[in-house]
Amino acid sequence: MDPDALKNSWAVVAKSGDEVPLFFYSHLFLSHPELREMFPVSMAAQRDKLVAALGAVVSNADQLDQVTPVLAQLGRDHRRFAVVAEHYSHVGASLLATLQHFLGPAWTPELASDWATAYGLVAAVMVDAADESADISPAWWPAEVIGVERRTMDVSVAHVRPAEPLPYRPGQSVAVEFPQRPRRWRYFSPANAPRSDGSIELHIQLVPGGQVSSAAVRSLRQGDTLRLGSPVGEQLALPDDGRDLLMVAGGTGLAPLRAMLEQLDQGWRGTTPKVHLFHGARMPWNLYEHTQLTRLTRRPWFDYTPAVSDDGSYPGQRGLIGSIAAAHGPWTDRLALVCGSPAMVAHTVGELTAAGLPTANIRSEQFVGGPQ
Repeated sequence: MDPDALKNSWAVVAKSGDEVPLFFYSHLFLSHPELREMFPVSMAAQRDKLVAALGAVVSNADQLDQVTPVLAQLGRDHRRFAVVAEHYSHVGASLLATLQHFLGPAWTPELASDWATAYGLVAAVMVDAADESADISPAWWPAEVIGVERRTMDVSVAHVRPAEPLPYRPGQSVAVEFPQRPRRWRYFSPANAPRSDGSIELHIQLVPGGQVSSAAVRSLRQGDTLRLGSPVGEQLALPDDGRDLLMVAGGTGLAPLRAMLEQLDQGWRGTTPKVHLFHGARMPWNLYEHTQLTRLTRRPWFDYTPAVSDDGSYPGQRGLIGSIAAAHGPWTDRLALVCGSPAMVAHTVGELTAAGLPTANIRSEQFVGGPQ
């Protein structure tokens, strides 16, 4: 297998842009029309995700050991789409047909063999992980909506109860499928520590133009049934060494941090690490947990700083939450947990590192997923 040939050929194919996923899915669905129902009705958001991921990963198969954890998680995640080993063969065949189409005369027998070998290695990791996962957990958990609170104009809190206990840890996330948008899974973090009745809170923020979030915020009702994927994520978790914590959240990125605060409060016996939480929102009303967090400041271990970025009349801290958190330092003795939109996380990490916090002391979560 020639790693350079794989990388160079994928770079050539990728130059064709949107035509690549269009050809790939046309080939896949014409060859195996039964697979169409596994994907969303609208392919606008999905169209390039799978092809881009496959091309990038398979063309770097010589570094497979570095991405094995990501591939294994992808394999486990795909169980919720009812993906089985046979489907990987269908996808692989369409990938090779796509490469042949766009490479033309450059698609030699040697290159075809290299791509087939590389894809086989990647698929084997995903299938093995899925098989191991099937032995210990279901593909997804049905969960009944037992209540919905509209906290603000664009934030709802859904209270749901899985039919069977969901074995998550505070800080982890689960993929969620709402009945209003079938086959469009999105990641959400439970906003509470595990409870005896198994119920969890999901904080849902309306994203402009977001088909899933708009349906969930506006249409989710008590009695609806959701599907929850297996818990994922290792970065946002309470450390075992008892280090003091800096928490920085943007919008509903507060959810996993709130779950950890609840876990700390439940176990508080005078030895809880010190925690300073910074929560940022665009407008004051989107500080949707302000009352509860203010109440928690009665604990000697907890400090809380809210901030608003888009309201010049706000009487408290104003600006981007990453900048505000960094300015309140130094935090060199703390572990920072950052959660929010990708842009918010990137900005906050940049501000904290510029303020002297080592990158090894900053944690945020990155998720991988299947068809959405």
